[in-house]
Amino acid sequence: MRAVIQRVKRATVRSGNLEAAIGPGLLVLVGLETGDTEATCAWAATKIATLRIFEDGDGKMNLGLQDLGGEILAISQFTLAGSIAKGRRPSFDGAMAPESARVLFRRFLDLLKAEYPRVKSGFFQEHMEVELINDGPVTFILER
Repeated sequence: MRAVIQRVKRATVRSGNLEAAIGPGLLVLVGLETGDTEATCAWAATKIATLRIFEDGDGKMNLGLQDLGGEILAISQFTLAGSIAKGRRPSFDGAMAPESARVLFRRFLDLLKAEYPRVKSGFFQEHMEVELINDGPVTFILER
């Protein structure tokens, strides 16, 4: 699993007439890879929900989502499981098959909501437009 976690002032995802939006919180782009399991998702959900990457009064990253009442927008992003190490076209050999990824991403969302209930999501296997205002900018990569 690879995830890009961005601290945002706001973020929106659209696909046709469908839309999900959050205010301050985290935009999480998730790429599922072959070999990822429910245990992988549980670990990632706990890690993401409990990150302390928001600044306190002293300017230190000591606060978490629960301290701010922030939200999470989680979006499945197949291309994060790709590799551009060789050649000029990406390879997706390590990406989880769409059917399996759909089930596991839903499970990841359930696990994330169990850790922190203020979660919205993108639209699986859809072309989406994602807008965000990165706060900082603060961006982390989570890999397992």
